[in-house]
Amino acid sequence: MGEFRTGGHGGRGFGTLPSADEMWEAMDQLRSGFEKRVGSRMGRGDVRAAVLSLLSEQPMHGYQVIREIESRTGGRWKPSAGSIYPTLQLLADEGLVVAETAQDRKIYSLTEDGRAEAAKSAAHVPWSDTATHEGTGRGALPKAGIDLAQAVSQVARTGTAEQQAKAVEVLDAARRSMYSILAQE
Repeated sequence: MGEFRTGGHGGRGFGTLPSADEMWEAMDQLRSGFEKRVGSRMGRGDVRAAVLSLLSEQPMHGYQVIREIESRTGGRWKPSAGSIYPTLQLLADEGLVVAETAQDRKIYSLTEDGRAEAAKSAAHVPWSDTATHEGTGRGALPKAGIDLAQAVSQVARTGTAEQQAKAVEVLDAARRSMYSILAQE
C-alpha cells in the first residue's frame, strides 16, 4: 500500500478528484489505523473487571454477561464465550463468585470477597466514566473516525461525480477543522 498524503492532491492538478483506487486506499489506511486500536479484544483485566462489575449489580449467566458488556460499550466490545466462561471459572476458583444451576443454566453471583474485589476494580470497566484507556484508542473519537471512513467509502462506491466532489469539500473542511482544534490552547 502506498503512502497516504494528507495535503494536496497527490501530484494531480488542483480540483482533480482522486481515482476510485486512491480513495479506497485512503479509506483502507484510515480504517486500519483505527481498527488496530478499536476492536473486540480487551485485556484479561478488562474482562475480569467487567464481569465483577456486572455481577455486583445482579446475578447473571454467562450469555447475559456477554450481551450486557456489548450493550454498555455501544457494540465496541463483544467478548467471546471463550473469554467470559474461563474468567467466571477462575473467579469461582478464587472464591469470588458462586454458581447455581437454574433452568439448565449456571447463574453466577458474587461472594462477599467478590463484592470487595468488584469495588476495587469498578473504575477499570470499559464503560466507566473514570476508566482510563489512554493509548488504546477506545472511545468516541476512533468510533467516529471509523463511521466517517465507512460513509466516505459508501459515497466513493455509489455516489455520483457531483456527490463525490461535495464529499471531498466536506472532508477537506473537516481536516482543516481537526487541525484547528489542535492549534487552540
